[in-house]
Amino acid sequence: MSKIEIDLVTAEFFGAFDNRGGRTADVARIRRLVLPEGVMVKTGPEFTVYTVDEFIEPRRRLLRDGRLVEFSEWETSERTEIAGDIASRFSAYRKSGTLDGEPFEGSGTKSIQFVRTAEGWRITAVSWYDQP
Repeated sequence: MSKIEIDLVTAEFFGAFDNRGGRTADVARIRRLVLPEGVMVKTGPEFTVYTVDEFIEPRRRLLRDGRLVEFSEWETSERTEIAGDIASRFSAYRKSGTLDGEPFEGSGTKSIQFVRTAEGWRITAVSWYDQP
């Protein structure tokens, strides 16, 4: 059952950014999925460490102001290891959308750390690497 619950939390995390077909991306749901003290880390040349709120706000604006439309990202493969009340997941993912009028596609890898809480599995940290 734990793996299924982690699959659902992960799918909801990826789905938070989806604004295809005119839907409104619900990035605020990340606050329900990630512990308030969670850490979000972007690797690569623009290495950045975010709090949950620092991560959410610029993405909310980008997905709602019309600059990034028809956007989605999705897992293409994953490996999840569970040990008691902790879990780690490596996800390969793809993304696509239109940014400032230009279509784009990309891919990368996310590492997501989970803990089981009284409310169920929650994310403690997300790190990602976008392929150049």
